Amino acid sequence: MGSTHTENTGSEHGGTAGVGRRDLIKRSAALGLITVPTMIFLSACASGGGGDEQDKAKAGKKTAKNPLGVNDSAQLEFVLFDGGFGKEYAEDAVKIYEKNFPKAKVKFSATQKIQSTLQPRFNQGTPPDLIDNSGAEQMDMGVLVGKKQLADLTPLLDAPSYDDPNKKVRDTLRPGIVEMGQFDGDQVWILYYAYTVYGVWYSQKALDSLDEQYPQTWDQMLAVCEKAKKKGIAGWTYAGKYPYYVPFSLYPMIGKVGGREVLDAIDNLEPNAWKHPAVKACFEAYYELFKKGYILKGTPGLDHIQSQTAWAKGKALFIPNGSWVENESANVIPADFGLAVSAPTGLDSSDKLPFGTIWASGGEPFVVPAKAKNGAGGMEQLRIMLSEASSKNFTSKVKSLTAYNGGTDGISLTPGLKAGVAALEKAGENVVNPRIQDWYVQLQKEKIGVAGLGEMMAGRITPAEAIKKIQAFADEAAKDTSIKHYKHQ
Repeated sequence: MGSTHTENTGSEHGGTAGVGRRDLIKRSAALGLITVPTMIFLSACASGGGGDEQDKAKAGKKTAKNPLGVNDSAQLEFVLFDGGFGKEYAEDAVKIYEKNFPKAKVKFSATQKIQSTLQPRFNQGTPPDLIDNSGAEQMDMGVLVGKKQLADLTPLLDAPSYDDPNKKVRDTLRPGIVEMGQFDGDQVWILYYAYTVYGVWYSQKALDSLDEQYPQTWDQMLAVCEKAKKKGIAGWTYAGKYPYYVPFSLYPMIGKVGGREVLDAIDNLEPNAWKHPAVKACFEAYYELFKKGYILKGTPGLDHIQSQTAWAKGKALFIPNGSWVENESANVIPADFGLAVSAPTGLDSSDKLPFGTIWASGGEPFVVPAKAKNGAGGMEQLRIMLSEASSKNFTSKVKSLTAYNGGTDGISLTPGLKAGVAALEKAGENVVNPRIQDWYVQLQKEKIGVAGLGEMMAGRITPAEAIKKIQAFADEAAKDTSIKHYKHQ
């Protein structure tokens, strides 16, 4: 959502990124206001309209420098989510495309209103050639794939990488990036460009002032929050208006306590998946933060920027977020803040996975529509963005890793980036990647996030009521024949 985002999701977007931020969730990851229900998009996608084959740009000649056969005089249209990562990195990559194809005109734009801007164009069959589908108005990936609205990116992944003709693009990517773009089968529908570390973000300086270390068990977490409360500092805050940020630390905690299979069952929409004892224990742990008064007063009314600002000003110790937070809050994080991120606190020594288990995954989902006029150009723009130079440019400008496996040599890493890399090293193989935010965007954001977790964290429903409500939402999605369902292979 973030951005990611979100992100992917987040948010994903990614923050104004995402979920997904970035959203995703950059999220992604990664979030403007939720204004357009995803269901509108679902019905809109079903109809075809315009964009026939004759409208498509003629293929260009494939050469060593143009392996995707881009038509060197065809217009390229690129729409970016305008979130926590800004737009400069993409504008820089566009300049390289324009230099390589001087006869081509590139129409570049950035918006937070991805769905309301682009949904009518998908409906008419006249979508852009490349889209960063992130933020609160992220189009539902599962719907896009299910309705065959996206191009398979396998030609891009099998093309020679921008820097080394002897290496395919797919061989230059971080582990898990290709798989994240798959829904079922071998086709790859999405290229997640940012690499987001989700977790609990905090100020090392603030913890030091309490003479405390980051808590590894929930009893320790409550003790740290109690100590902070006595000094007039809240333990936690979060994006109360967008409570689907809470899973950035809650989901990996569930995975740590109960094992990956619990998260997989949730993703698969299995009956009673939310009734697993690990889910119950983690919901009850988070609810305790509310009951004991450890959540910053007024948090349910704060958006992502307001909650991050309060946290950066030292009003709360911890915030669940993605790695876009460093860039998105750069203007309010003090120089001596000691920005750090940790994997979520667990319950106790009976947890299935060790402390350090973290959620890290691709954020900022880029897609090439099936009916794009210049799909080869959209893929070539991505190939340029996956070069070492473009990756380094992104990392140095927006303080986040990319899908390119490298691109940090010679860059002086910012505190948040350094903390993210250290958290990944500590996690080792214990990296989880819940897919519900990619597969079922509306379920994750509006139902589980806002109607379930948001209500529980605000104290308006109990953990038992939240679980019952969320399980009902998941069952409803599982039975809904109008949406495509996905499962872990």
